[in-house]
Amino acid sequence: MRVKICGITNSEDAQAAVELGADALGFVFAKSSRRVTKEEAKDIIEKLPPFVSPVGVFVDEEVATIKDICSFCGIPTVQLHGNEDPLYIHALKGFKIIKAFRIKEKDDLTCLSYYKPHAFLLDSY
Repeated sequence: MRVKICGITNSEDAQAAVELGADALGFVFAKSSRRVTKEEAKDIIEKLPPFVSPVGVFVDEEVATIKDICSFCGIPTVQLHGNEDPLYIHALKGFKIIKAFRIKEKDDLTCLSYYKPHAFLLDSY
């Protein structure tokens, strides 16, 4: 099991998460109160120990924007938390992909077979 702490917005919170054993830190680039700029994220990421993986969190963002932000910040893993389809994931070849799904009922799991990400994140709201 790996632990990812999401919504990191400053170096102090990043350091606290690392000290508590986080394996990965999520940086939100989607509209949110926890949104960071690529410059803010890069500054925090540059201070992380090498064993902590940065993850960029996006919701229905343009592929070119994701590639630009992740390349600028040194983010190897992308978490997709919107309505991205399997072809969208294919367009992000070269990145590790975490595809999030909101699950309310058992039938909501049927769509998983169409996707081939590196990992799934099942969100029960």
